[in-house]
Amino acid sequence: MSWDRSSMPDQTGRTVVVTGANSGLGYEATAAFAGNGADVVMACRSLGRGRQAAEEIRETLTGDAPAWASAPDSGSLTVMKLDLANLDSATEFVESFTERFDDLHVLCNNAGVMAVPRGETADGFERQFGINHLGHFALTGHLLPALRDTDGETRVVTQSSGVHENGSIDFQDLQREQSYDKWDAYAQSKLANVLFGYELDRRLNAAEGSSARAGDEDGADTVSVVCHPGYANTNLQRRGPEESGSTLRLWAMKLANALLAQPASQGVLPMLYAATDDDIDGGEYIGPGGLMNARGAPEEQESNEESYDPDVADRLWAVSEELTGVEYDLPDA
Repeated sequence: MSWDRSSMPDQTGRTVVVTGANSGLGYEATAAFAGNGADVVMACRSLGRGRQAAEEIRETLTGDAPAWASAPDSGSLTVMKLDLANLDSATEFVESFTERFDDLHVLCNNAGVMAVPRGETADGFERQFGINHLGHFALTGHLLPALRDTDGETRVVTQSSGVHENGSIDFQDLQREQSYDKWDAYAQSKLANVLFGYELDRRLNAAEGSSARAGDEDGADTVSVVCHPGYANTNLQRRGPEESGSTLRLWAMKLANALLAQPASQGVLPMLYAATDDDIDGGEYIGPGGLMNARGAPEEQESNEESYDPDVADRLWAVSEELTGVEYDLPDA
């Protein structure tokens, strides 16, 4: 299929939260949602960078708006602070969000770090696992009541990576304290994203079934979808070499991005498709369908074998609830 930003359904009147909205895929997603009429909450670690990004997006959508922007004057941008490396920040974000907004139609769990030197979050988690998975696990749990109370279908979209295919969940050393390899840790965190997205959809389906059997038709039909961007040129690749102080790796990354990567405006398409397309039922894994699944139009794909293991997913869910202290009001799948 050929699907791009101009294929997005109108988003007027819908509220969307995008984490990591000030750069890369999050920036492009924010512009696309707002350009098609959505009220977008930009969840950013830095308020300054978030506000600068919001101003740039507003300038893009005013005057001669891009051809893909169907409703550039209808949407709005709100910048709010969210540091996924701090569970208290996630709680404070949700408290502020619920004070200001009545509905939530789409949550895009997009922010992340990649292949960085080992460090710990404010709560003592290994950074990649803590930010990429546990931070979003906690955020989604806090926002789930808003999603389920919103009329109509609502969605949770979790951004993974093709690198998840190299990952495995090491329950004996989740925080990589015994042995740390930055790429193994990244692959584990991205596999955790896929496992979480699938398990969330299974539990949401179980909750819908329980409500139907009880004769309760209130609440939203909330679904969970996983996506990956292929190989997209974003700032994500820069952080690891910069933190390592490796000028050689930094230049190699820039060269590879220039020669091989698709622009972020293309890499964001699987996330936009997962968040808005009418063909989404929940539980899908969406990625670019071109060369080596690294570029191209979005399509439904298969994730790695471990990602479909319900026992691994259930164990990861239980561990994530224990580590974050965030419990979901959902039945077991």
